[in-house]
Amino acid sequence: MKLPPLKIGKHTIEYPIIQGGMGVGISWDSLAGSVSKEGGLGVISTVGTGYYEKGKYIDKEIAGRPLETENFYSTKALFKIFENARKICKDKPLGANILYAINDYPRVVRDACEAGADIIITGAGLPTNMPEFTEGFEDVALVPIVSSAKALKIICKRWEKRYGRIPDAVIVEGPLSGGHQGFTYEQCFMEEYSLENIVPQVIEEAEKWGEIPVIAAGGIWDHEDIVKFLKLGAAGVQIGTRFIGTYECDADDNFKEVLLRAKKEDIVLLKSPVGYPARGVRTNLIELVEKKEAPPIKCISNCVAPCQRGIEAKAVGYCIADRLSDAYMGDKELGLFFSGANGYRLNEIISVKELMRRLVEGE
Repeated sequence: MKLPPLKIGKHTIEYPIIQGGMGVGISWDSLAGSVSKEGGLGVISTVGTGYYEKGKYIDKEIAGRPLETENFYSTKALFKIFENARKICKDKPLGANILYAINDYPRVVRDACEAGADIIITGAGLPTNMPEFTEGFEDVALVPIVSSAKALKIICKRWEKRYGRIPDAVIVEGPLSGGHQGFTYEQCFMEEYSLENIVPQVIEEAEKWGEIPVIAAGGIWDHEDIVKFLKLGAAGVQIGTRFIGTYECDADDNFKEVLLRAKKEDIVLLKSPVGYPARGVRTNLIELVEKKEAPPIKCISNCVAPCQRGIEAKAVGYCIADRLSDAYMGDKELGLFFSGANGYRLNEIISVKELMRRLVEGE
């Protein structure tokens, strides 16, 4: 099947493939710029930009970690990441992923607009006031991530009433995705919440509001998966974990090695300070957490609101900002390595160009 282009707002993406935003530092300038260059939508994660280029763009740090929210979500670093990504992809559409649960969400959205994002994607909560923060950037397309038709309905009702607009597209993420889930632990294993079941429901709701492209995400791996969801009525797909297996992925080689070595049973659902279950690889850190021997929690970066300045981190046994950044930097002992349910299928490192070719043409 020849894959059609994907139109989101005023932006046309050559292939209906969005690269999932992966933080801390897994999808920054090198990966996102390369995906956009090859005809997909590269997406820069705005999480933990203070770690970019070893903290070169932050003003304050403690023990090598960005101090407070303004440094963890560094404006200067985000601008530099976009600048370097643009050198790779030129004027092709480029996205930013901004979690709704973060501290300083309004400021980071403005930063992304000013840095040159064409499309902003937001999950980890219902972004009912997202359009407020993009005023003056009418060409920037807004794309919420939902896990149900009900969530899309709430967003559309609020946006239409308050701002006179609806989302330019919506991503529906099923329970096989990497990182945080929009489901309870039990729901992640129930058939009724599978991506195949929730995509048609979200499409039905989207059609009530006009032409909102629906993008399927969570566990999508190859050309056959893409075709399956396009035939279900999706306008495109989002793929995250498989892009970790590329030379251009911004993660340390040790991060890639953890995934290359992971077996199916190693990829598990974890408790997270954010309040949602999170899927990642069972590593030394998880064993330390279970034995209550993980590193002490100091909340240096104050990254996400639900954590309540380390209260939730202490409840689950680890600081998510510190441990994700350790993974980005390749610390196999203390890093938290997020992965989608199919991450164990990663068995080689290839170029983004080759991966896009396989996704588009089949293998």
